[in-house]
Amino acid sequence: MVTDWTILGLLAGGITSAGFIPQLVRGFRTKKLDDVSYYMPLVLIIGMSLWLFYGVMRRDLSIVVANVVGVCCNASLLFMKKLYSRVDFEAG
Repeated sequence: MVTDWTILGLLAGGITSAGFIPQLVRGFRTKKLDDVSYYMPLVLIIGMSLWLFYGVMRRDLSIVVANVVGVCCNASLLFMKKLYSRVDFEAG
């Protein structure tokens, strides 16, 4: 059953997850992620994966959805950083 609290949680998770989109778009357009640390997205993936597990165990839709999106955004950021760093290295 979807409650007002679930809707609030989904809204909060959506807004929080949307914060990653500008960095992803900028990285995709410029192909430069030199200013992004490998550790920040990695630590966030670990933390969000734990939150995801917690949400699954509690059967809390808003926690699960927000953290699936967050893990995917951070994994994409890590993948792009590795990919574009390799491209720059091979070109240089």
